Amino acid sequence: MLTRRRQGAQSISDILSELVARRGYARLRGQQDLNDTWKKVIGEPGSRYTRVGALRRGALEILVANSVLLQELAGFHKQSLLKKLQEALGTHDVRELRFRIDEVA
Repeated sequence: MLTRRRQGAQSISDILSELVARRGYARLRGQQDLNDTWKKVIGEPGSRYTRVGALRRGALEILVANSVLLQELAGFHKQSLLKKLQEALGTHDVRELRFRIDEVA
């Protein structure tokens, strides 16, 4: 005969936290926060021609519509954009920006 172990009641916040972790909702929410913050940092004209890619090991990939803008961002604005992004996020999880041409655009 199998015996059941009776556990105490679990709080709704614990259940929801576990569900969020299992389903990957936290990662999606984090990506949306990065997108929103990037749009604020880059401003209106730049946000039309760039979008956030993946965040891997502290390097945030920024997809850029054309090579001219890529050269300008990478050559002249990279450090200031990184600093503004870190300040806006309130964290240094993003330690580097990597720009590349957006194949979809």
